[in-house]
Amino acid sequence: MNCFRVMAIITFALMSSLAGVADGQTNPTIRIATTPIDLGAQALYANDLGFFKRAGLNVELNVLTSGSVVASAVSGGSIDIGQANIVALAAAHVNGLPFVIVAPAGYYTSKAPTTQLIVAATSRVTSAKELDGKTIAVTALKDLNWVGIQSWLAQNGASLDSVKYIEVPQSAVCNVLTAGRADAGILSEPYLSYALESQCRVLASTHDAIAKEFLVGAWFSTTAWAQAHPDLVSRFRAVMRETARWANTHHEESSKILEKYMKLTSAPGMKRVPFAETIDRAQVQSLIDMAAKYGALKSSFPAADLLLPDR
Repeated sequence: MNCFRVMAIITFALMSSLAGVADGQTNPTIRIATTPIDLGAQALYANDLGFFKRAGLNVELNVLTSGSVVASAVSGGSIDIGQANIVALAAAHVNGLPFVIVAPAGYYTSKAPTTQLIVAATSRVTSAKELDGKTIAVTALKDLNWVGIQSWLAQNGASLDSVKYIEVPQSAVCNVLTAGRADAGILSEPYLSYALESQCRVLASTHDAIAKEFLVGAWFSTTAWAQAHPDLVSRFRAVMRETARWANTHHEESSKILEKYMKLTSAPGMKRVPFAETIDRAQVQSLIDMAAKYGALKSSFPAADLLLPDR
């Protein structure tokens, strides 16, 4: 795990407002991990707004490269609560990792797509079939973005067996495309808007092939940790609900917080991820079923297996 942390974790220093001696002595600490995209920014907002402190919680924030890496950190015990996409969590469950969702995170809506498949501006590719035999850049193999791409390719007549995938960090996808190392790539905000401002263009909103609206990410822990810390889970869940309400109505303010942590200036017109306050079990089940259909999971299973009993 030491090597894993050296290679994969970019740790943000604990905010001074949360690291006071008195708070450190009296308030419990939760080690939280998320991903460097708008979808994973809920905890960053809660941190800066003082929501965690008001709930009597100290937090240690970590930003990791993907939901799969977050899942590994939670499984290894270096993180208490992480944020990952539903497919990553479902895959972990199928592989025997005892994860449970403790709160919803961001969701996708086709009205303002915040994740899209892009190509270089000079690319001649305009359809799914034209990606036959080509290479697509993804952050992680067989995650939610991959499922969306597979669904879109299949629904539009492409040959799934002929398509190749490579793993590329979000920040490098557009460069990989313009350099000719891949023919298409999947990006989420805020990196999506930057790519579209420079040398790339949208090919498709591949998430639409899953559904027009669905829960993308969730905050999760191990079953053992969640059961051993019901009060912390309850307080964390309440903070995420409060943060969701704030973020959905304060885009200008939240973009400034996102800029601070991501070290990027928000692109004009950047679409913002909406955050869910509750979990729709039927949506989670549909996503699990589709992930199994396209091979991201060995088999489907009841969505209830991923949720705490009261969810």
